[in-house]
Amino acid sequence: MIFPFLTSAQNWKFIKEKHGVQLYSRHEAGKGLKYFKGIAEIQASADKVFAMLENVHQTDWWTKDVTQLKVLNYEKDRLAQLYVVYRLPWPFKYRELYINITASINPLTGERRLTSIPFRGTSVETRDYVRIKNFWEEYKIWPIDKNRSRLELEFYIDPGTGLPDWLVNMVLADSPIRIIKTIREYLYGT
Repeated sequence: MIFPFLTSAQNWKFIKEKHGVQLYSRHEAGKGLKYFKGIAEIQASADKVFAMLENVHQTDWWTKDVTQLKVLNYEKDRLAQLYVVYRLPWPFKYRELYINITASINPLTGERRLTSIPFRGTSVETRDYVRIKNFWEEYKIWPIDKNRSRLELEFYIDPGTGLPDWLVNMVLADSPIRIIKTIREYLYGT
């Protein structure tokens, strides 16, 4: 099932469907890196999906590439600030990211959003890690009915120096599928 509003909005290109997740990408003029989007139906209420994604103390479902995660600030259903370190394979340096997450709930439509952008951390950059400075991620959750929701994950990331755009695009292309599949498994208890 392809969501019709995506075929014309923002020049998204449908790539494939796998594990019930529709995968899209798009280029922004002047950038070699792509934006990626995954859309899927989740067999859980929008409240349950949002509660899981919003809770920064419940991160055991996050990727195994996260080697460090520190909660710097957390205001439930409003704001979170995190420090995250991602492992990359040798010979590349690990990446660090200070994330500012804002949460919102539209009382009229029931849509929930978690929007993440980088913020300047309190520490000085070191030679141990490459600081990610260009990052954007958004989860949108819409209720379908009381036991089902539609989840959309959209993101862009520039991991910094040393990685060619074609390699980053290739590695990240299936990320929305993997992430949404992991979210489902966590919610369904499988």
